[in-house]
Amino acid sequence: MMAAEEKTLVEILEEHNPIDLAKYINYVSAPQAGAIATFSGTTRDTFEGKVVLELRYEAYTPMAIRYLKSICSSARSSWNLHSIAVAHRLGPVPVGETSVFIAISSVHRIDALDACKYVIDELKATVPIWKKEVLANGEVWKENSEFLERRLELGKKDGDCCGKKVEPEVRDKKGCCGAKVKVNEEGIANNSTGHEGSGEVE
Repeated sequence: MMAAEEKTLVEILEEHNPIDLAKYINYVSAPQAGAIATFSGTTRDTFEGKVVLELRYEAYTPMAIRYLKSICSSARSSWNLHSIAVAHRLGPVPVGETSVFIAISSVHRIDALDACKYVIDELKATVPIWKKEVLANGEVWKENSEFLERRLELGKKDGDCCGKKVEPEVRDKKGCCGAKVKVNEEGIANNSTGHEGSGEVE
C-alpha cells in the first residue's frame, strides 16, 4: 500500500506546456476507486462583455506547490480519498485551453466530488498564482473572488496578524449534507442541515 504522499501529484507547468488531462486521470485511476471526479478550468472568450484573447499566469512556484500540497493534505483529512492530482499552467493560456486541472479518486463518488470542489475553491482563495486577462482592448491583472472574500474574512477578525494560518472549514466525512454553521454580521452562529440551493456563492 502506497503512503498518502505517494498518491498525490502536484505540478506547476512552465510556459507553453499544455495540461495532459489523460495523464492525471490515469494517475488517480485504481481498481478500488469507484469514482474519479475532475475539474477543468478553461479560458473563456468573454468576461463582463469584453473579448478575452488569452489568460496569462504567473506564480512563485515553490510556494504554490507547498500551498497545493497542504490543500491536498487537508482534503485527505476530511474525505476518504485514494489519489489526488493537481496541475496548473503558467504563461499564456489561449481561449479554450485548460489552465488548471484536478482529478481525485475515491471508493464512493461523494468523497471525490466534495473534495474536488474543496481543492479548487482553496486553490483560488490561497495559492500564490496570479492571473492577467489579455483583452482585445488591453490587459488587466485579476484577483480571484475567493481570494478577495478570504482577505475580507481575515480583516474582520480582531487581532489577527496577516501571517496567521487560515484553517479550512471543518467538513463532515459523510458528505455534502452534514451540519453547516453560518455566522451573521453580528457574530451569531446559525446551524442548518441539508442542501442549500441558490443562496450558495459559486
